[in-house]
Amino acid sequence: MKVLKSLKSAKTRHKDCRVIRRKGRLYVINKTNPRFKARQG
Repeated sequence: MKVLKSLKSAKTRHKDCRVIRRKGRLYVINKTNPRFKARQG
């Protein structure tokens, strides 16, 4: 999982990327291609 200062780039990398808030952190998850996982905060 990558830790990014901006999730805008992570969101636009793949069409299945979703931005989700959990416990005050922002996550990008991708079921079809898990290498695009990212976290912010």
